[in-house]
Amino acid sequence: MLSDFAKVERLRVLVVPWKLSNNKFANSGFISKNAPMNFCILPAGAWGTAMAIHLNRLGHTVTLIPRTAEEALEMSTERENKAFFPGHKLDPSLQIGMEYKPALMEADVLILACPSRFLKSVCNELKESLDPSNATRLNLIVALCKGLDPTTRRLPITLIEEELPGFPCGILSGPTFASQVATSQPTAMVFASRSKDKALKDFQEASSGSNLRIYTSSDVEGVSLGGCLKNVYAIASGICDGLGFTDNTKAALLTRSLAEMVRIGKTLGGEMETFFGLSGFGDLVLTCNGQESRNRTFGELFAKGESIQSLIEDKGMTVEGYWTCKSFHDICLKKGIEAPILDQIYRVLYEDQNIPDALVALMGRDLKQEAF
Repeated sequence: MLSDFAKVERLRVLVVPWKLSNNKFANSGFISKNAPMNFCILPAGAWGTAMAIHLNRLGHTVTLIPRTAEEALEMSTERENKAFFPGHKLDPSLQIGMEYKPALMEADVLILACPSRFLKSVCNELKESLDPSNATRLNLIVALCKGLDPTTRRLPITLIEEELPGFPCGILSGPTFASQVATSQPTAMVFASRSKDKALKDFQEASSGSNLRIYTSSDVEGVSLGGCLKNVYAIASGICDGLGFTDNTKAALLTRSLAEMVRIGKTLGGEMETFFGLSGFGDLVLTCNGQESRNRTFGELFAKGESIQSLIEDKGMTVEGYWTCKSFHDICLKKGIEAPILDQIYRVLYEDQNIPDALVALMGRDLKQEAF
């Protein structure tokens, strides 16, 4: 039997590598068990770049395509995405592309990492390059988006199925910050698809490694909705931080936000169990508490007096929850779904309701039995 000291020493040996510098653990030979695959990832935002670093580290061929030729040239020269993901060096073997067509000619998997409101336009740009005569090897499209299309209110997976038919597709979601995936911190995600194609299992195995474990699910709606809704509630969590509220308030907010997520999600076709998993509760906890959460940070700065225009337009913050909140508010009204927290967030963001009044409205609701 191990002594207490021996147990602590064993734990230290296991944990210490994750605290080392960027690539000391990452480059220590932990390679995917599967045959190498060819991935095309676009655009080169923080999340797209992090996934490119992760997949390249596993031994796969990866082509990362930035938004502009200027960005591509800078990244190729500097071997770093200084504009959107500074501080994370790109391995020389990670390819930086400038055009869709040549990259998709060789790709097995296409990963779309754009904000949800731009997904439709990206799909339209890709159609010519995804012609079967060009994308001869492509057998899977994966979305990393967490939001609704602002015009049609379609989920990312639904939009891809309709705009780019003929390819199996899925949604990859869960509690992840890009920087922590890039630096090899142990992480878990869930990959959901309606398809039963072998390409899904191949992707799960090829993308998993010693620091990223991917589960699968057939509940596309539940996984997608959890990833969308948590961003809205993260704004409320940031508002709590900005007002100086602490543990009691945050615990109550997260618990009742989860209940609301379940209520909305089930009505819109998701399975209840999914919302207690990685893409629901897991992502809610991370996004509402993490210092790297853009939606939480947006809420905090807004509560401290910064304007929405300043944060989104002037500072260029990507705040999926701001856009998603309006879409879900309209959906809940149309379908008669009770969502008091989301409703008050909407009123604060879009109708200039002051935050103290929103708090009074929530705390003053009729008393009832706790239920999901």
